[in-house]
Amino acid sequence: MPLFADALLASYRRAIESVAAASSDIRSAALRLAAIWRAGGRLIYVGAGSSGLAAAEDAAELPGTFGLDDNRIAIVLAGGTAEPFRINAFAEDDAAAGEQAMSAFGDLARDAVIAVSASGSTPFTVAAATGARHRGAFVIGIAHRPDSPLLSGADAPILLESGEEALRGSTRLAAGTAQKAALGMLSSLMGFELGHVHQGLMVNLKADNAKLRDRARGIVAMIAGISAAEAEAALREAGGQVKPAILIARGGVSMSEAVGWLAAADGRIDHALHLLRTV
Repeated sequence: MPLFADALLASYRRAIESVAAASSDIRSAALRLAAIWRAGGRLIYVGAGSSGLAAAEDAAELPGTFGLDDNRIAIVLAGGTAEPFRINAFAEDDAAAGEQAMSAFGDLARDAVIAVSASGSTPFTVAAATGARHRGAFVIGIAHRPDSPLLSGADAPILLESGEEALRGSTRLAAGTAQKAALGMLSSLMGFELGHVHQGLMVNLKADNAKLRDRARGIVAMIAGISAAEAEAALREAGGQVKPAILIARGGVSMSEAVGWLAAADGRIDHALHLLRTV
């Protein structure tokens, strides 16, 4: 067991190193994703098997973490999404289903597709990505084999050379670790570019449960330099929205004025705070 444990740890280190090697490509893709989102486009995650689950997990976190409209985020998994935690191995080979799944979205000229496949040759995922590109989508391909069909056909290929699995054939380990890290980096950098991250804090989160309401209160208090009670009052005035609450608390403005300052700052709280200081 100790030797196998060491082999697993070594493979996880390689996985993270592979993401570091691809960081420039990830940053470039994140900038494009942010531009597509600002323009009103959709984000469509595509995958099969464990790669599909990694993609689905990242997609599912975006509304809560960054306040993104969940109606503009879609997840396409081989075998359908009714029971996403039961992997349908046969569905991975169904290229026709991949093409059909993307045709349901119609015109994709304003949209981005993030397709993930460890081998880069999964028929469902490759067909979905190819179909999406034919319909005008900007396609990001994430895979672990150079010159694979998914990467060759993507607008933004992201190669994660995570190496051989310690448990051969189990792509949920090193490959899965690299995918999760790359997807998390991709979406978090997009969120940063959209102005939803400030000082490492989630300033556009949806405070829809007790934990997140408490977190929102702490974020407003920390950035505005006020007490928790004052932050709570600002959040009430802002209807639970963190960014306007910060401006209300820090700049002594009304909700409508806070919204105006944010619009002038393209939604970035740092820019809005700077604008407030200059008046």
